[in-house]
Amino acid sequence: MRINLSAVIKTFFGIFILAILFSSCVPIKKQIYLQAKNDSLKSEYVNNKILDYKLQTGNNLYVKVFSIDEKSYEFFNLGYGASGNLYYDAAVYLNSYYIDSEGYVELPFLGKVFVKELTIEEAKNKIQAEIDKYLNKTTIIVKLVNYTVTIVGEVSRPGQFKIYQDKINIFEIFALAGDLTTFAKRDDIVLVRKNGNKSNIYHIDMLHDNLLEGEYYYIMPNDIIYVSPVKGKNFAFVAFPYTLIISSISLGLALFAIFK
Repeated sequence: MRINLSAVIKTFFGIFILAILFSSCVPIKKQIYLQAKNDSLKSEYVNNKILDYKLQTGNNLYVKVFSIDEKSYEFFNLGYGASGNLYYDAAVYLNSYYIDSEGYVELPFLGKVFVKELTIEEAKNKIQAEIDKYLNKTTIIVKLVNYTVTIVGEVSRPGQFKIYQDKINIFEIFALAGDLTTFAKRDDIVLVRKNGNKSNIYHIDMLHDNLLEGEYYYIMPNDIIYVSPVKGKNFAFVAFPYTLIISSISLGLALFAIFK
């Protein structure tokens, strides 16, 4: 049976063109952060919705007391060593104080102090008040240990990240994860936030500039962020495949010329 090469090549090109038509690139419009409705960004954004994290059961607190009395200093900092220096995560964790199921943290000499649902600053003031009952002229440092944020989905480096600052915004978090991929659905970022024994889901639009003044611009300890892919990711290109099209056309023309 004789094969009609011309028909085969035409069929090949037809299928190729259909594949291109049903494929698509991710529009630049869907990749640009902080777009303003009137195409003009404001010069100033004020975020009055910053929430202070409330301590929960399972959190660990790093507590260190400073005193002019060396004996008092060493007594209130049992486990930290003479220098009080901690150089790695495991050491900080092992020398921290766990908040138990009832919301108490047990400190040397002071005993149990209730800190659940308090902010870090409120917990610091409460512990300071307890220490002041026994000693004068002391200063304390209270930090949240094991502060992590988990990022999964369409980011360059998904994973769980340890945070070493009091507040961090969503752009800084994505920077840690290597930014969103081209196929990330930027207008519907899913944020899972634990609230006591419940978990709430929120949706964030990274494309709109009102994000800067929004309630979820700042990320909280133990937040989980999921970045879903755009619709039709399997059939989309990062950029339009000009090289592939030209190469395929050249190959088709060469085959047609050879077997004509």
